[in-house]
Amino acid sequence: MAHSLSAKKRVRQNIKRNALNRFRKETLKNTIKTFNAAVTAHDADKATEALNKVASRLDKVATKGTIHKNTAARKRSRLTKKLNALKAGGGKAKAAAK
Repeated sequence: MAHSLSAKKRVRQNIKRNALNRFRKETLKNTIKTFNAAVTAHDADKATEALNKVASRLDKVATKGTIHKNTAARKRSRLTKKLNALKAGGGKAKAAAK
């Protein structure tokens, strides 16, 4: 248990920071889930909108220091590749259907 005032304050700050970081990561995970759901449903329009939201959320979370900026860039890159593959594959499927 902390005894000094500064140590007690640090404990309080850590609890607040931990809660805030958890909230940010959870909302990030939820936006990524909506993107993945749109990709699974082969809905390129929804997936594009969801990717914009995910990229924005990733940038905000990385700016706040909850995740590293390179982690955010890597996730954004991988999700963009998923979307591009969907669009490329979707184009072939639509052309074959016509």
